[in-house]
Amino acid sequence: MATNHGPQIKDDKQYESLRDQGMSKEKAARIANSPKHSTGKKGGKASSYEDWTKDELMDKAREIGLEGRSGLNKDELIRKLRHH
Repeated sequence: MATNHGPQIKDDKQYESLRDQGMSKEKAARIANSPKHSTGKKGGKASSYEDWTKDELMDKAREIGLEGRSGLNKDELIRKLRHH
């Protein structure tokens, strides 16, 4: 059974489990104290490349160093960005 780790740990059971898995005290505390509704959810709220303008796609391609981007149309840019 989980022991009481004081008021600084919100979910003692989860904290104990994480420590048993080998996590550091700090990391286990961060996870055990995080809100349940946000833990484990994937991030990323970026819109689809199809919603971007061609100029925005060109900027992104330039940022990641995509070669041969100047002669590409929007669909080709999207394909290259997704498969670089």
